[in-house]
Amino acid sequence: MEYVFTLKYQLADSDSDLDALVERLGAAGCDDALVGVGQPGRLALEFSREAGSAAEAVHSALVDVKKAIPSARLIEASPDLVGLTDVADVVGVSRQAMRKLMLTHRATFPVPVHEGSASIWHLAEVLDWLMTRGGYQIDVGVLEIAKVALEVNIAKEAIRHPVRSREEMELLTA
Repeated sequence: MEYVFTLKYQLADSDSDLDALVERLGAAGCDDALVGVGQPGRLALEFSREAGSAAEAVHSALVDVKKAIPSARLIEASPDLVGLTDVADVVGVSRQAMRKLMLTHRATFPVPVHEGSASIWHLAEVLDWLMTRGGYQIDVGVLEIAKVALEVNIAKEAIRHPVRSREEMELLTA
């Protein structure tokens, strides 16, 4: 199956030659990625990778990028963090319909990662919730890749910000 996902990286100052980076990425097996550069020191790779599973696709891409650019630091795997408009686009409904669902089902709708004027959710959690409700066309491949992206992002953050004690973990899960 083909999986589409994006990996965003922070580059070291020594990795500023974009032509050389693209060459190294291709040689390392990332010839199935669209390379995007915008902000200096950042790199986004949109993969369209054939694999037996979403986990295999993302894992092999992470390995290939690390081989090509060892100093690159993963910022985010996506699709993961989304607003209601993003979810609506994935599901094929209007943003207003998605907002109405969220407001009328506050008790069961997934808890946002950030709540404010622009709230953010994990795509996998919202898609799972919609699947349990029924009546929505959920692309299983998108759900699978969203779950893997969520796992990658959680693992990355756990490394960056490890929980120091069992008591802290109990507070978080209470």
